[in-house]
Amino acid sequence: MASPKVTSMTVERLIEETRTVYSLPLFYARLNDAINHPRTSISDITRIINEDQGLSACILKLANSPMFGYYSKVDSILKSVTIIGTQQLRDLALASSVIKVFRGIPKELLSMEQFWKHSISCGIIARCLATYLREGNVERYFVTGILHDVGQLVMCAAMPDAMTLTITSSKDNRQLYHLTERQLLGFDHAEVGSSLFQAWKIPASVYEPVACHHLPGNAKLFPLEAAVIHLSDLICQGLEFGANAEWCVSSLDESAWQRLGLPTGILETIVKLAEPQIAETCAILTEEI
Repeated sequence: MASPKVTSMTVERLIEETRTVYSLPLFYARLNDAINHPRTSISDITRIINEDQGLSACILKLANSPMFGYYSKVDSILKSVTIIGTQQLRDLALASSVIKVFRGIPKELLSMEQFWKHSISCGIIARCLATYLREGNVERYFVTGILHDVGQLVMCAAMPDAMTLTITSSKDNRQLYHLTERQLLGFDHAEVGSSLFQAWKIPASVYEPVACHHLPGNAKLFPLEAAVIHLSDLICQGLEFGANAEWCVSSLDESAWQRLGLPTGILETIVKLAEPQIAETCAILTEEI
């Protein structure tokens, strides 16, 4: 017999309520519009970023961190834009903005420190995998990895009692957390996060892999990205890089592994490459939380 639903909340209502409390800064919309405008110059983009002192400091720290590994010091936003690229900087700005948006999540539900460590670690590993696969914009993988579990934060903020029951039930029944969500709520955090990003007009290259990070075979437009985020999430769970609402390591989707075509031995190399980047990147992106 199917378990009774523990809430009457729908994804649509959840997103509508969330949008009244949490929204991306107007700054991000301005930056996105500027980057998408054909007549925008690098100087225009630099000016917009410099208006947000917190973001410009964050980008400069990232540009000089092990994640980028430049040999000379990057000492200005103009140089950052030139070296990193406008699309990539927009992705970094998105990650930084979303991390700052969610505050006040009950500690008894989720440790924000551990949650963001898991999410940022997932982003870094996804970026390393994308680099190995010779993908173009590896920062897109980085930001998608960081954002893949944001639906959990939305649900913890909007329906803490239902989330408490779901987390407890998942552990007590030794069932994967996202499956328990589906059973008790009728939806899961992947769907919630993806729906929020669609409402925020975040590109499909981010919201579809977020929606499919547990079921990467469902991705129609960006199956490679979904497979990368899926594998990165499992690596972080297995190595206990931070923690989210999941109590155990999820199952590897065989079709995702086949799509990536990775030699098994490369995973150890990927982890060794990612580990030195994780602590410093976490410190930079969560400094103001």
